[in-house]
Amino acid sequence: MSDNTPVIFIHGLWLHATSWQPWIDHFAARGFAPQAPGWPGEPDTVEAARDTPESVADFGIDEVTDHYARLIEQLPTAPILIGHSFGGMIAQKLLGRGIGAAAVAIDAAQFKGVLPLPLSSLHATLPVFKNPGNKHHSVMLTADEFRYAFGNELSPEESDELWNSWVVPSPARPLFQAATANFSLHSAASVDTRNEDRGPLLLVAGGKDHTVPEVITKAELKAYRKSSATTDYLAFPDRGHSLTIDHGWQDVADATLTWLAGQKFGAASAA
Repeated sequence: MSDNTPVIFIHGLWLHATSWQPWIDHFAARGFAPQAPGWPGEPDTVEAARDTPESVADFGIDEVTDHYARLIEQLPTAPILIGHSFGGMIAQKLLGRGIGAAAVAIDAAQFKGVLPLPLSSLHATLPVFKNPGNKHHSVMLTADEFRYAFGNELSPEESDELWNSWVVPSPARPLFQAATANFSLHSAASVDTRNEDRGPLLLVAGGKDHTVPEVITKAELKAYRKSSATTDYLAFPDRGHSLTIDHGWQDVADATLTWLAGQKFGAASAA
């Protein structure tokens, strides 16, 4: 790993790309070249995203993954991929395809073959699934829904502040795809967990996460057992799904930097 190594931050549902700005500043100060491109159709600001909710509607997992793959093709060297929630799944999909030098998947969304489905996950995603017609539209979380799904380990005041700052409407289609992944032969929510030649991967779990409980992240780790490529695991026992944006974000960022410093990146490509 050298100075100016590119880093691509990939957000998940309901957070705007600008929510990564503290991480971008933190990584840039340490010699990396970070950026946080939005999902396809995503406006440049939180305000614009809230004003045009259907601009992101009906984008699925493959469209989002291919969008990031095209951006990575333009980089001079293979980047480190850091994703949260569905961004964590997308980072794993890209790494499994040999795109990227390494990946950190934080509270990564459930992919095909991962079986646990805790009740808290169902509750957290109820705003989407309560209406099957949402599949081809975007959905916005209320402040109370966000507090359950993301901010359950925060004060109500901090959770509401994060909602005001970063929360935007997101496409519902990825959630429907993930929900049916284990019943679909060629699911968009599939990850190549057997690739022996991929770069190193770190899976990060929040022990109090309602949306992606730790049991899901542990099941994702188990899915990689047939690959000899580096797959590591790190848990923050007292953190919820907001761990990348709340007052303790730097603890997660510093742990990520420490892990990256210990890795040897192979000849992964930027495309």
